[in-house]
Amino acid sequence: MSSPKPAHQRILLKLSGEALMGDDAFGINRGTIVRIVEEVAEVTRLGVQMAVVIGGGNIFRGVAGGSVGMDRATADYMGMLATVMNALALADTMEKAGLTARVMSAIGIEQVVEPYVRPKALQYLEEGKVVIFAAGTGNPFFTTDTAAALRGAEIGAEIVIKATKVDGVYTADPKVDPQATRYSSISFDEAIGRNLGIMDATAFALCRDQKLPIKVFSIVKNGSLKRVIMGEDEGTLVHA
Repeated sequence: MSSPKPAHQRILLKLSGEALMGDDAFGINRGTIVRIVEEVAEVTRLGVQMAVVIGGGNIFRGVAGGSVGMDRATADYMGMLATVMNALALADTMEKAGLTARVMSAIGIEQVVEPYVRPKALQYLEEGKVVIFAAGTGNPFFTTDTAAALRGAEIGAEIVIKATKVDGVYTADPKVDPQATRYSSISFDEAIGRNLGIMDATAFALCRDQKLPIKVFSIVKNGSLKRVIMGEDEGTLVHA
């Protein structure tokens, strides 16, 4: 009997910077990043091509107090540099786990990471390398959610997988309302109508226009990434 095949062949994983913190107040928790990379390695061994967009909240949160009253564009550039730090840490952990990772930055820092060039990113994915997109879109005023939607569309990803600390999208905040229930799947229009705030409006609109589904799941649950890739009922699917 043949083993089941993954439901998706090329995915874009959106990881928040906060996902790397574990239970720490900020920074990168070693145990947490190693566990996330183990989950990524398990999926790539199935032959799935994976790109990652990483946020910077875990590092930028530590300096955010100093950014109060700062010019918004300057603060956003600081946030982009934080994502480069996370991307380097993620790539290093991946290499130690036997994966081949490439960091591509939307802003030029050639001595540290290579610039984002779409054909090169596609080549790396086809070679089985994990591509980590750093520095968001390279522009201030855009979130890393928007970067995930943009890069997902550019590389022809079948789905954007948004890793959070909650195991899907709920009818209400499950921490506040014990009656809240998880949506197994929901359409883009329904999610907008119910004001569920799954991603920022720009990212969400881009995914909807490109008919690029989004899966929201908890990276905290062991094995959850593989279950998503295998098409199991894990998290919430947002679809056209």
